[in-house]
Amino acid sequence: MQGDEEVIQETQKMTKKNSFYPTKMSSRQELGDSSSELYRPAFTSRDKLDHEKLWSIMGSYLKNDVQTIQENIVNHIEYTLARTRFNFDNTACYQATAHAVRDRLIESWNDTQQHWTNQDPKRIYYMSLEFLLGRAMQNALTNLKVEGQFKQALLDLGYKLEEIYEEEHDPALGNGGLGRLAACFLDSMATMDLPAWGYGIRYNYGIFAQKIVNGYQLEVPDYWLTYGNPWEIERLDVKYPIRFYGRVHRVNENGKERAIWDGGEIVLAQAYDNPIPGYNTFTTINLRLWRSVPTQEFDFSLFNQADYMKAIEARQRAEYISSVLYPNDSTYSGKELRLKQQYFFVSATLQDIIRRFKKRKRSWKDFPEKVCVQLNDTHPGLAIIELLRILIDIEGLEREQAWSIVGKTFAYTNHTVLPEALEKWGVDLIGSLLPRHLEMIYEVNYFWLEKVGQKFPGDDGKLASLSIIEEGPVKKVRIANLCIVGSSAVNGVAALHSDLLKTTIFKDFHQMFPKKIQNKTNGVTPRRWVLCCNPGLAELYTRVLGSQDWVIELGLVRQIEKKADQAEFQSVWAEIKLENKRRLAKWVQKHCGIKVNEHSLFDVMVKRMHEYKRQLMNALYAIHRYFTIKDARPEERVNFVPRTIFIGGKAAPGYLSAKRVIKLINAIGEVVNNDREVNDYLKVVFLPNYNVSNAEVIIPAAELSQHISTAGMEASGTSNMKFTMNGCLIIGTMDGANVEIAEEAGKENQFIFGATVDQVEGLRKKMRETDPNEYAGPILNRIFRAIEDNVFGAREDLVPLIDTIRNRNDYYLVCHDFEDYLRAQDEVDRAYLNKAEWNRRSILTATRMAKFSSDRTIQEYAQQIWNVIACPTPQPATTKEEHLKI
Repeated sequence: MQGDEEVIQETQKMTKKNSFYPTKMSSRQELGDSSSELYRPAFTSRDKLDHEKLWSIMGSYLKNDVQTIQENIVNHIEYTLARTRFNFDNTACYQATAHAVRDRLIESWNDTQQHWTNQDPKRIYYMSLEFLLGRAMQNALTNLKVEGQFKQALLDLGYKLEEIYEEEHDPALGNGGLGRLAACFLDSMATMDLPAWGYGIRYNYGIFAQKIVNGYQLEVPDYWLTYGNPWEIERLDVKYPIRFYGRVHRVNENGKERAIWDGGEIVLAQAYDNPIPGYNTFTTINLRLWRSVPTQEFDFSLFNQADYMKAIEARQRAEYISSVLYPNDSTYSGKELRLKQQYFFVSATLQDIIRRFKKRKRSWKDFPEKVCVQLNDTHPGLAIIELLRILIDIEGLEREQAWSIVGKTFAYTNHTVLPEALEKWGVDLIGSLLPRHLEMIYEVNYFWLEKVGQKFPGDDGKLASLSIIEEGPVKKVRIANLCIVGSSAVNGVAALHSDLLKTTIFKDFHQMFPKKIQNKTNGVTPRRWVLCCNPGLAELYTRVLGSQDWVIELGLVRQIEKKADQAEFQSVWAEIKLENKRRLAKWVQKHCGIKVNEHSLFDVMVKRMHEYKRQLMNALYAIHRYFTIKDARPEERVNFVPRTIFIGGKAAPGYLSAKRVIKLINAIGEVVNNDREVNDYLKVVFLPNYNVSNAEVIIPAAELSQHISTAGMEASGTSNMKFTMNGCLIIGTMDGANVEIAEEAGKENQFIFGATVDQVEGLRKKMRETDPNEYAGPILNRIFRAIEDNVFGAREDLVPLIDTIRNRNDYYLVCHDFEDYLRAQDEVDRAYLNKAEWNRRSILTATRMAKFSSDRTIQEYAQQIWNVIACPTPQPATTKEEHLKI
């Protein structure tokens, strides 16, 4: 272990190295606490002002004293919501408070955008089909450094800020780690003053809200917009036409042939802006979301002919595009809708980016010097062909120049090593929906394969694997291949994942471009995932370190690890964890109707339901633990560590095996939680409708978190980072970011088990050659028999579930890893009995997680891929004269 001086020196080096936090004269908090007027940057001198009266009125920021905040809230009650002081409930209070906070966001958002317009820096545009933002109010108040003032202002009005937070509905704009990562990145980009925009889709219903009925998942629409969204700004003046179908023909203009795509169907993409504030900075960036609307709301002539349904048909077709995240693509119409959604998104975004670029007169060769577009997974991959189409067909550039610009503009993040998860679209579908794009894809592929042939002459295998077109009975376009060919950089999201990309699915690309594939290990924002969700821990860090600097320089908390062996500090640490467990216990009682022992070990697994993530293994362990306790004599049961197993996550509507796992978990809970002999020592709880706001209650309370995917199948994971930042220990495989977490926290402080990546293929072969009864072993066979004997009910669903792993088909090696999993679980029990040792491990884990701050990840992207630098919004002045000079 390093000595105290070494740790401090290392921390100081890390802090100096971070160039994205420029030294500021004073913080937002210091300026916000000032009683004097704060004047906004004028971006011009007095002699150039037009409408001086208007400038004077709008020249200062809203004050953040309690009286002003109260006046703002009350004004919104009456003038925005049209409520009276006699009709002012918690919902109205939330809406009015949200508008009061948004007013402050808009001020800094406008100043940020104007500053960037003046400075004209290179900008990063982050394109993601998902942004799992979570609730906005607490995050905004925290980043603006005004939570205390708003809390007091509401308290004087008769309201508790904590209760007002609960009125906000999570935005249904994402599903899992992909969307949560994107949200963390926006927070970091704003905090680091990067000139950045996020782009996505404004879904009406998101993916779905999960209800559990008789133990089964029931999907219902997520009506998150029922009461509107006070955080967004509807941009009726920002709309772009998006074409589908139609035909391509060619014309000769000045001796040059030009392709024209016309006809078909046109919808409009309308912008909705969402300000994203940085922490303790005046920079507020933008997340622009697109909503699909018709070019014509209503066909009055058809209505007059009494064809009422036909009169609104076009509107409905247009609105479907942005209605639901990931439409079910098991049918042709579902596939078409999903492809429409993706093209709608990329076309609107690129039109917006190009409009901004063309505000200044300059050459197209400057485009990559001012624009970088990061593709978050393959969903926005068609942006590569869309930009090429715009440059050639609309702007009139030559093919070579246009392709050069495209190749320097994009970068692509891959999130999977599963070949079946890489997007492919049928050639016929693209040809019908986007005929010009299919032509250009073939053209790009032709010239690309010429280069491949030159590099690997006579190697047909390389041509086949590197081709953008997949040959076969149904020809398909490989979007991942397109993204690699059309991007300047490709990155994985954990060291192991990036290495696997180079040696497995993108092996041939790596040989073609040895330097193109990089690693950018994921990270999460400590603002939401420590400061907001775990106030007790945040307060402890601030008290010990003497400031809140750790919030943007997480490496500073490493200084605290020297206290890991101190009994007094351990006691404080344990009390914070216990308080978080009490909060979760109340949540579970309210939402699940189950009373849990707050002094039991809180064992948590929350993530998207998927076979490779192996929630099934966790469920089978719960049965084994139940049987083990049940088999013991009553006097022996007191020796068991009481444990509450929490599992949560959504299964895709068409994913039958994942939905059966949910049923199994609930069936186990029904038996275990009602068995009086056992339920003092074990409870099993399924946490319904897992989302960001639920995670903010669950994660700080967890003591053990399960990340048990089959080695080599999880790209990274980000929930593992959130749990460990909050002092939770991991039981897991050496997969994804678990490998790097173990390196940082110390492998001895985690509970590692299971096959490693290099063993997996050999074990699958052995599994297929082994007798099934012998392969599973006696412990699992007993569990299987119990399920067959209907001990947990629902035999018709649960027997087919266990059949997916016991008939020489255990692809995810659940049975193989189970024995070692039991060993690791026994280690967990032994460690938990020694509370001092458990607390020591918890402290060391939490204080060594600086690497997994999304600030570090974004710094690497900015320096090594995007080539963008910070462009902080000027600070306000304290006099009118000074603000005109800013």
